Amino acid sequence: MFAAYVTVTIIASVFTGTAAVTYLIGHDYPKAQADRKRVPRSWLPVLGLLLAAGSVGLLAGFVVPLLGTLAAAGLVLYFVGALIAHLRVGSRDLVGWAVFFVTVLAALAVHLAYRW
Repeated sequence: MFAAYVTVTIIASVFTGTAAVTYLIGHDYPKAQADRKRVPRSWLPVLGLLLAAGSVGLLAGFVVPLLGTLAAAGLVLYFVGALIAHLRVGSRDLVGWAVFFVTVLAALAVHLAYRW
């Protein structure tokens, strides 16, 4: 169980950390996605910071289990919000969202299974 916990947590942290960097450096992809979802571009740095905090929180969960639980739960909620943004504008391109959502959901599940 420990190996699954570590592996899934690191993968989820890398995925969300990479996404955070693309948001924070002003890459064109998040800007285009924000425009398609009718999300104000002014929100992108905040969304990037939320992703970064979640990524760091997942790794901090190795030392402080409650922090890892809260970070994983926060990321699940973040991606539920992303799904709502997709559905609100009628977007059915959900493959990228699904990969991130399943990854952070798995991180939450293995964290809870291992720690609690």
